Order: sequence, then structure tokens, then C-alpha cells
Amino acid sequence: MRWQPHVTVATIVEDQGRFLLVEEEIAGQLVFNQPAGHLEANETLREAAIRETLEETGWDVALTGVVGIYLYTAPSNGVTYQRICFSADPVRHHPQRPLDTGIHAARWLSRDELAAQSERWRSHLVMRCIDDYLAGSPYPLAVIRE
Repeated sequence: MRWQPHVTVATIVEDQGRFLLVEEEIAGQLVFNQPAGHLEANETLREAAIRETLEETGWDVALTGVVGIYLYTAPSNGVTYQRICFSADPVRHHPQRPLDTGIHAARWLSRDELAAQSERWRSHLVMRCIDDYLAGSPYPLAVIRE
């Protein structure tokens, strides 16, 4: 069997101390995650982050930086994910746009509101990415060479 990590993107979108999160169904449970998903063929990392955010939340965003690059192996299935996490500003909401399959809602939560529901995080990366974002300026987008 050949080991192959899955490349994913995630986006931290903040507006006045609240973070845009998706409430999605995973294994029959509703969990919180950043707008996130897999890189598709012939797509740049930036394009993937913008697309996934729109598909999962109905929000157009403008990327502002790179929060970090994370390696995570899911204990549920042993799959390893490489997550590139971007920061972004909200630009425009499309409230009539249908959300991706499995997404129940897009929610704006404060860090404290999210921290109080740790049992509902999709993984520890949900809070880790927010805390890394809050710790300081993200890396410039130019760090990603397309």
C-alpha cells in the first residue's frame, strides 16, 4: 500500500471578533470546522481556499495571508492530511446559494463560544488554526508559489 497525504485548504475568516465556521455532519454528528476541503486537479491552493469557502458558507472572501501549514493524521481512519490554512476577509454573502452536501449551516462564533464546545470540533486543528491566527500576523500570500 502506498502512503499518500491528502492536500487540503482551510480558511480563517474573521469579522469583529467572530469566526466563520461550518456546521457539518460527520459520522452522524454535527461538528464545527473552518471552511475547508481538498485541492482539486488543475487548481491553485488560493483558488481552492476561495472555492471551498464559497461552496461551504456562501461567502466570497479575499485572502489576506497564510496562517500555517499543518500535518494531521485522523485517528478515525489513519489518513494523513496536509492542511494549508489561509486568512481572509469576508467580501460578499450569497444567502440564497445552496451549501455543499453535508453542510448544515455557516455560523459566526467567537473564539470563546467555539472553545466552550470542544467536543464539537472536527479536529483539534479548528482551534489551533484560530489561535495561530490570533497569535500574530499571517505569512504573506507570496509564500505560496503557484
